[in-house]
Formats: sequence, C-alpha cells, structure tokens
Amino acid sequence: MIRDLDLSEISDGKRYGYNDMVKAGCNDCKGCSKCCQGMGHSIVLDPYDVFFLSKNMQQSFEQLLSYAVELHVVEGIILPNLKMNGLEEKCSFLNEQGRCSIHEFRPGFCRMFPLGRIYEENNFQYFLQVKECPQEPKTKVKVQKWLGIREIQKYETFIKNWHYFLKAIQETLEKAQNEDLWKQFSIKLLQIFYMTPYKIEDDFYSQFDFRLKEMKRIFL
Repeated sequence: MIRDLDLSEISDGKRYGYNDMVKAGCNDCKGCSKCCQGMGHSIVLDPYDVFFLSKNMQQSFEQLLSYAVELHVVEGIILPNLKMNGLEEKCSFLNEQGRCSIHEFRPGFCRMFPLGRIYEENNFQYFLQVKECPQEPKTKVKVQKWLGIREIQKYETFIKNWHYFLKAIQETLEKAQNEDLWKQFSIKLLQIFYMTPYKIEDDFYSQFDFRLKEMKRIFL
C-alpha cells in the first residue's frame, strides 16, 4: 500500500538493509497484541503471503476468504487483506491468549512490524517506525532475523517486482481512464495470482515469475 510519508516524523531517520541491525526487538511482545487489532484493511496480502498461508493451513484462497481474509480496493485495485473481527477489530488469527496462531507463517507486513518499506529507484529499503510499537525497551536485531524469511534475496526480488508491477499497472490504467479496464484487470489479477492454486511442492518464485510475465503480456 502506497502512503505519502514524512520519514523524519515517524522514523529514526535511518534506512536499513537485511544485513543491518535495527532496534526493533520487543522481547516476544510480552503478551501485547496491539498491532493485531484495529488495523482496518491495512494488512494487504501479496501472492507469497497467500501461498504461505495456503501451504501451511492446507486451505485454498476461497476457504481463507470465508473467514480470515477479505477483498478491498487499494489504489484502485482489488487486493486481499487480513480480516479484523468484533468490536475490538481483532485479527482473525489472534487466539484467546492474545497470541498469533499463524506466527510461523504470518504475512510479510506482520513480519516487518514495526519496520516499513520505502521504495525508490526500482528498489526499496526498510525504515523503523518509532511511534507504532509500545513495547519498551527495544533491543537490536538483524533485519533478516527479524523478518524470518528464507532465501531473503529471492523474497526481496519478488517484493520489488510485485510493487513496481502494481505501480506500472496503476499508471497505465490511470492514463486509459477506463473503468471497465480497471475491473477487468482486478478480476484477472485475483484469478492469476491468488485464486489459481500454486503447486505447493514447487518453488513459489518461479511460479510467480511465470504468472507475472503473463499479466505483463496482457496489460503492459
């Protein structure tokens, strides 16, 4: 999700790569789950998130949509996000003890928090959101360890490709000013990247690259 941010107001003023140390450690949250409540539609799921959830929960995207995931328009494009439930708007995967029931395979946005990403020049870096997490004191941890993502370089390449593909599509569709084309793209995007099952036993990244080429062929 693209936001206009003044990093001087919300961060420590630094930018980080996956090999850098960042003061984000929170002693396993100490039972706090504030970042799992009241998040609205902000925890947007990318194809890797859904692949990982489906693989570990042995559920299809349609099954996840029935209770834990919902669709919402993000910058004109329909994308899935984690669903918040009840008066306290708790994440669907938060258990009765206030702990994440999918912690080992939680989405990328959840893994980053309280880090964010800033995209520039066809690349991105991480930044620390200093006002988001109430747990203190914070300890230093390596960004790669904090994310807990295997094959971090492949993952970051995927993140860049996904972000800049969506950005290019948005620019193309805005120029066209064709509402039917927006709908057509959103439907096709959901079909190709989310609803069509991935082969769980095969490499995600090669499957994603194949689908990305197909979408670019159609719309770019």
